[in-house]
Amino acid sequence: MSPLRALLSALFLFVVFTFQESAVARINFPIAGFSFYLAVLIALMALEESSGAVLMGFLGGIILDLAPSTGTPFGQWALVLTLIGYLIATNRESIGDFTSRPGAFVGFVSIASALTLASYLLAGTLLGENNGSISHNAVVILGNSLWTLIFAPLVLPLLAKLRSLSLTSRERI
Repeated sequence: MSPLRALLSALFLFVVFTFQESAVARINFPIAGFSFYLAVLIALMALEESSGAVLMGFLGGIILDLAPSTGTPFGQWALVLTLIGYLIATNRESIGDFTSRPGAFVGFVSIASALTLASYLLAGTLLGENNGSISHNAVVILGNSLWTLIFAPLVLPLLAKLRSLSLTSRERI
């Protein structure tokens, strides 16, 4: 990933995060909330090559860590999302290309969102955070996965087109 694309990706993620905090977070979803930002970030990591996925995870985690609404230790989101980016990058060949299989892409983003939230809870527990009851956390993770499964088909084709437009001629090869 070129430095210019990394900067553009970070700016895009910041705009998505601003939309998440100003609009999506204000909606009271049944069951549990929905993280539009997390779904977009995981989709972008899945579309990137190996080094780009790790970098996107780190940049996305730093943006979440800098949010004023985050009451967790600084770097926790960056650690978790870098780890998820690394898992996506190392398993890139077995995952395959999602542009030809949109159903699998939606399922992957939903499952990866649940895995990310569970990893965040595990990291919080290791850092001494009080995360609440297991049943409440399970409802939040399952609810977020459900809403991601519902809303992802609306957003993922647009993300794939935006990513293809941002590629340089060298990266398209």
